[in-house]
Amino acid sequence: MQSLTADNIIVFFLSLGLLLGVARVLGELAQRFHQPAVLGELLAGVILGPTVLGSLAPEAGAFLFPQEGPNAIALNTITTLAVVLFLLVAGMEVDLSIISKQGKVAPRVSISGIVLPFLIGLAAAWIAPQALGRDLDADPLIFSLFLATALSISALPVIAKTLMDLDLYRSDFGMIIVSAAVFDDLVGWIIFAIILGLINSAANHSNHILMTIVLTLAFAGIMLTLGRWLIHRLLPFLQAYTRWPGGVLSFALVLALLGAAFTEWIGIHAIFGSFLVGVAVGDSPHLRERTRVIIDQFVSFFFAPVFFASIGLKVNFLTHFDLTLVVTVLLIACVCKLAGGTLGARWGGMPKRESWAVGFAMNSRGAIEIVLGLLALQAGIIRDRLFVALVIMAIVTSMMSGPAIRLILRLGKKRTLLDAISSKLFTRELQAFSSSMAIHELSAMACEASGLNTGEVEAAVWEREEILPTGIGNGVALPHARIGGISKPIVAVGISGMGIDFDAPDDKLAHVIFLILTPVDAPDTQLEITAELAKLFRGYGMTERVLKIKSYTEFLALVKSSTVEANPA
Repeated sequence: MQSLTADNIIVFFLSLGLLLGVARVLGELAQRFHQPAVLGELLAGVILGPTVLGSLAPEAGAFLFPQEGPNAIALNTITTLAVVLFLLVAGMEVDLSIISKQGKVAPRVSISGIVLPFLIGLAAAWIAPQALGRDLDADPLIFSLFLATALSISALPVIAKTLMDLDLYRSDFGMIIVSAAVFDDLVGWIIFAIILGLINSAANHSNHILMTIVLTLAFAGIMLTLGRWLIHRLLPFLQAYTRWPGGVLSFALVLALLGAAFTEWIGIHAIFGSFLVGVAVGDSPHLRERTRVIIDQFVSFFFAPVFFASIGLKVNFLTHFDLTLVVTVLLIACVCKLAGGTLGARWGGMPKRESWAVGFAMNSRGAIEIVLGLLALQAGIIRDRLFVALVIMAIVTSMMSGPAIRLILRLGKKRTLLDAISSKLFTRELQAFSSSMAIHELSAMACEASGLNTGEVEAAVWEREEILPTGIGNGVALPHARIGGISKPIVAVGISGMGIDFDAPDDKLAHVIFLILTPVDAPDTQLEITAELAKLFRGYGMTERVLKIKSYTEFLALVKSSTVEANPA
């Protein structure tokens, strides 16, 4: 039986440690410059791969990262496991319930954002295949379907991270985008799974191809219905009778590996199985946010950097860089996705400025695009030139998303927290001990000061709270709603000494609750106040200072002084 020798093991751990270390350092540097970590992780692979190290010191590159042999197999095994777990995390970020709760806007953004790019990509690949990098021996239909899928999909993890960085994730604007991206992810991966099934069955008869497609759709349907139901029933049992969070972590990882094995067996890639398992696990209300964060960090700080860095080991980005192809792919990708997202938002009734911001958000391709490209490269659908173009397109679209949203949404006059609070909208001792009671108490206070109907306001805020809890962490919660009949924002502030559970990402109770009511015809106002509060309470220290105040005057003084500190001249 062949096994790794001592020398093989030494080289394997040396190369893995080097790959992870450089990827983490460059990933952190990328985030310091407000760019996605995947940019730095990819750059690590480019530096350690044939592009830089392989060109400057080919013997060292071949020693550390051989293309064949036991060490290559071992590293490939680790990277395969890494991408399977990465897709588990990506799937857990999908919340199916928010699609139906967002009304007509999110479905229309999603439909337009998928259909328009898909049709444009399909037509472009069919009409001008050589200009888009198709090899002469590639199947025209499969290539066209792949490119159409690659152009229509959005990167939910990158979109979510961008919205979090802009403090917009838990706003109505953020939920519309996330809802649309959820649907994009599901449809895109199902289509791509079918494409992989067509590839793997190409040498067989048509009934085998049909069987692969049927099994793919059946597995997706079962996991998203019966699978979700079973997981929903099992999670409380695991939380009650196993050690938390270890029992749930093990359960999720075991299911992901079993799902990956099944989808690999039916002829599509293993990542599709782990992705659907992630969707089923993450959609359960019994999965605490803290558990989700632990799984995300477990994968994001080891497996994901190794996988994305390993991509740079596979291709020489300099020798396979084709400027014409890169520009062509980038232009088509941006135009069709921007048009699809923006038109969908306008179709759903969103204002013009927010619609453009939605288009730029949905234009993020990020890590998901790179995964698709790598699988297509490994399956022989595309070659190195187009893969390099897709990677560059994914990076550029992800980099431009955040700055574009920030620029578009902040063109008008900015409303601040100080415009919306008053002594009549402040209570030092909130009596509530649950999120619903807190919303009721603050709604009543806001309505008494403004003359609004308490029942209508409370119902609107609670409906939004059920879509996604508004605890932002650091002891703060921001329940909110857009209300008709007001011309300016109203913010009711309540302080709770004992704390109230708003299901925050850090699992801490909320001690400072801001009930934010904004006019229906001023959609930017909610985003501006939410972003201001998130920035003001970035650390738990601000919450501790608020808990020590004894009056509205002290609270107002603290907010004003802290706002100056957070926004120095």
